[in-house]
Formats: sequence, C-alpha cells, structure tokens
Amino acid sequence: MADPYDILIIGGGPGGYVAAIRAAQLGFKTAVVEREHLGGICLNWGCIPTKALLRSAEIFHYLNHAKDYGLIADGTIGFDPAAVVKRSRAVSGQLNSGVGFLLKKNKVDVIWGEATISKPGEVWVSASKKTPMQPQALVPKGVLGAGAYEAKNIIIATGARPRVLPGLEPDGRLVWTYFEAMVPDRFPKSLLIMGSGAIGIEFASFYRTMGAEVTVVEILPQILPVEDAEIAAFARKRFEKQGITILTSTKVTGIEKKSDGIVATLEDADGATRTVEAERMISAVGVAGNVENLGLEQLGVAIERGVITADGFGRTNVDGIYAIGDVAGPPMLAHKAEHEGVICVEAIKGLNPHPLDKTMIPGCTYCNPQVASVGLTEAKAKEAGFEVKIGRFPFIGNGKAIALGEPDGLTKTIFDAKTGKLLGAHMVGAEVTELIQGFVVAMNCETTEAELINSIFPHPTISETMHESVLDAYGRAIHK
Repeated sequence: MADPYDILIIGGGPGGYVAAIRAAQLGFKTAVVEREHLGGICLNWGCIPTKALLRSAEIFHYLNHAKDYGLIADGTIGFDPAAVVKRSRAVSGQLNSGVGFLLKKNKVDVIWGEATISKPGEVWVSASKKTPMQPQALVPKGVLGAGAYEAKNIIIATGARPRVLPGLEPDGRLVWTYFEAMVPDRFPKSLLIMGSGAIGIEFASFYRTMGAEVTVVEILPQILPVEDAEIAAFARKRFEKQGITILTSTKVTGIEKKSDGIVATLEDADGATRTVEAERMISAVGVAGNVENLGLEQLGVAIERGVITADGFGRTNVDGIYAIGDVAGPPMLAHKAEHEGVICVEAIKGLNPHPLDKTMIPGCTYCNPQVASVGLTEAKAKEAGFEVKIGRFPFIGNGKAIALGEPDGLTKTIFDAKTGKLLGAHMVGAEVTELIQGFVVAMNCETTEAELINSIFPHPTISETMHESVLDAYGRAIHK
C-alpha cells in the first residue's frame, strides 16, 4: 500500500479537481480517483460542449437574419451537422487536457479506476471498465493503477447522471439523454423534449434554431420551474414566438417506438390525452446522484432522496468522509461544486471558511433569450414573510440592447422594503448570464439599494438595465 494521502477525492469533475488543486495549494498530499474523464460531465458532456453547440446555433441565427443588420448574405445558408458536433467535442477535448495539466502542475496524483470506500480511511480502486479520455502525456505522475489506498480524509465528488423514468427509459437511438443529444448522427426534423429545466430548454433552443420542429412537455404549470414566474412567462412567450410548442401541466405517460421515430402519449392536468409524433425524444427530467457502489451503506453514510447528506462544509455524518457537488444535492451546478470543494478543503485545514450559502448561488440557462438569476424569487420572498419592493426594467428601453438588435429582455430586482437588502435578481435577455454576477457580488457584499443606486453603470451597456431596475423599485427609474 502506498503512503497515506491527506486527502483523496473520488471523482475528477469540477468539484473534485478544484478541491484537489486547493488541497495541494494548502500543502496536503492529494490524489484524485477518476474512472473516465477529468473535468467530469460538465466539461465533457454538459456545460462546455452545449455552449459550443449553442454558439454555432447563435451564429447560424445571425446568418439567417443578416438583412436585419443591413448585411447581405448571398447564397444558401446551411450547416454541416458533423462539423458542428466536431467543434463542440474539440472544445471539450482542449479543456479536458487543461485539467490534466493543472493537476500535474500542482502535483496531484491521478488514480485511474473505480473507487469503493472499504472502510474509514481506506479506498479500494478497481480497474475501470471505461477507457480514460485523458491523454497519457498529461496524466500526472504518481499512482495510476488499481489497489488499496489510505487517506486521512475522503471527499466524494462523483456527480450525477440523467434521471430515468420507468417506462420512458432512453435507448440511445430514438429516446436520448443529453449524451446522445450532443452527438447526433443526423439532426432530427422533429423533436419532443420531456422536461423544461435548463437542460431541456437549452436543447429546445439549439435544435429549434437549427430548424427542427420542437415540442417541450413540462409536468409543472411553469417552464423553467426554479425561475421567477414572471421571468419564466416572459421567456415562454419568446420561445413560442420562435416556433417552439410548449405544453405545461402535461406529462408523457408512454411512448411507442417506430422504425425512425416515436409516438408519445401525453396527459394534461384534467386527464385529457393526446399523441405527439417526433423523430426523436430527449429525456431531460433531471439528474440522480451517483451514490451507488461506493460502500456508503456499509459505512452508514446518510443518504436522503438519492443524494448524500452533507453540511455547509461538506461533512457527512461519518468522520473523515465528505461530499461535494451534485452527489451532495441541489442545486446541481458546476460552480456550486467548485465552491463547495474549496470550502470543504479549507475547513479540513482549519481555516474556518464561511459555510456554503445556497441563496447566493447564481443559476444560468443559455437559451435564446438567456435566463439568469440569484436569490429569492418574488413568490419565495413573500412566502418567507418579507415585505418587498419590486423593480423592473425592459430591454426595449436600453440603448445598447436596441443597437444589438436584442430588445426582448427584462431585469427584475427584489428588495426587502424594511432594510433595502437585495433579496433576489432575475434577468432574461441577451448576455444576462454574463451580467448576473454583478448582483451576486452585491448580495455577497450585503449591498442595499443605496449602494446600487449610487453606483455608476457604464453607457451604453445592457448592465444599465440593472441600475434602472433598482431605481424602479424605489420609484426613481429614469428611462421607464
């Protein structure tokens, strides 16, 4: 058995590799166990490659609307599906290699294989059934094989996988998860998407822009269920204007598979049924934590609703075992996992970091128009007993948005009427995923409306809608 590690991390995704690098910075002898690809689902099959696909769709959209900008695009405008996918995979490949370089630079050992916690302080790694995607030239030197490894602290960062509904299981050909949706052998002419969270809506936006007839089915009354209702309603109107069919308060009760398509049976809230035909279906009904085959049950690690129970420092109910990222529960976001990883390692070091505050975690959906938010929705703020002041500002009143040809948008801010505390911010429109961080910083700095009102926002920028929204909450909007 090799010398004990101070910290051994199971999973090399965003939470795992970031925790490993921070651990190495703090002087811990550190290793990461990974069975397939450094960077995890986010980098290889989620956040990054989908943004590459959406970028291709965005440019395709602009090419088809060149005349709106006084431009002439002669000839046939089309796309090469294989080339679109190839570019997306190349982007992921580049970043995958980058993670390997960073671990090597920080002298973090990488152990290729599948881990089981055999007992507190010991991890057994067996050979993986999957082929590592990491170029061997960039694999950090150190332990690279199966065997038993001792570790004073074990951090579980195994992520999550697509949730599967009984009777509606993906088959990889006619019924897809996000894996198949990112690498189609051909682009379907029609597509049914089950689920309207971030994954479902992003694929709806991508495939609709590329020309497919898209139907989105959502069991809840609202699409983008975690978002503010007003923002979700605004986004829905824009999606429907683009030709996306949206059916809320509706569920898929069954599918019939044909030779090259499916027929889905749908049922609405009143029990009425209908059928929808499509060449392909994407199941985007959430994800499930990867808690199996880790030895957690034998160790008595608490699991609730399919994820590991952990506190704001990543600590489980078993000493020396921690959990971060998707496997530790929602929100299942890469940036949440990364932040959790840093907090967890710093807590182990005794640096007394602040525990994770989930109210400060921004959420972004990279559809067209984009959606971004942080903090409480209007409904949640009122449920919590706050007397609120609400500010709104539409992009149609913003000079930069109009100049960009992107006047469809809305910025909404929610304040505690008694203290001026910013409780939440919600945005829909062009580039709002880049803008939301301004509100995140403000909330972390415990900013009130006074500081935001007195801040100077550059002109002309879309960020001015943020300022105007705050002004509007206090009856001071200038351009509304």
